[in-house]
Amino acid sequence: MRERRTDVLVVEDNTELASLYSSWLGAEWAVTSVADGDEAVEAVTEETEIIVLDRRLPGRSGDEVLERVREDGHDCQVVIVTAVEPDFDIIEMGFDDYLVKPVDRETLNRCLDRLKCRSEYDAELREYYAKVSKKAVLEARKPRHELRESEEYRDLQERVEAQADRADSLLDELIERGGDAQLFHGLLGGHAGTAN
Repeated sequence: MRERRTDVLVVEDNTELASLYSSWLGAEWAVTSVADGDEAVEAVTEETEIIVLDRRLPGRSGDEVLERVREDGHDCQVVIVTAVEPDFDIIEMGFDDYLVKPVDRETLNRCLDRLKCRSEYDAELREYYAKVSKKAVLEARKPRHELRESEEYRDLQERVEAQADRADSLLDELIERGGDAQLFHGLLGGHAGTAN
C-alpha cells in the first residue's frame, strides 16, 4: 500500500517562484499554492502538515499569517522562505526553520525532509529543534559582534543549552521505542539557514 503524501502549502506571491517550488516538491509532496496572506489563512486545514511561507505578501504579511495559523491552533511545521534577512525578532516567532532566498531545489527538499522527520517527535523535542534552527540561522546571517550584543540571542542560547540534555534523552527514548537512528542522524547537520 502506498504511503500518503505529506500536504504542503506554498505561500508565495511571485508566481514564477511558486511554480518553481511546486515543481521541485511535486514528486514527493502533495502541494497547494496560494499567492497572498489572506488566501493562506483560508487554505490551511487540518491536513496541512508543512507551510512554505514568504514574509512579504500582499494582504496579510507572512508574519501575520504565521501568527494567525498558531492562534487557530494549527500544529503544522512552518518554514519561512524569504529575501528578508533574519533579525533578532525571529526568536519569538512560531516557525520551525528559516531559509533566505535564493533557495535551490536540494536545500528546499532537504529542509522539508527534516521538518517531516521532526513532525514525528513530541512537542517538547520539536520546540527544541525550532530554537536550534533559529540559533543556527542567526549565527549564519548575523555578524559576531551583533550576536554578542543581543540580549535576545543570549537568552535563546541559554534556553537551547538548558534543553540540550533533555532533548538528548527524549531522542534516546524515541530510538529505544523503535525509531530508526538513521532518521535522526544529521537532522540539524548542514543547516540550510544559508542557501547554497
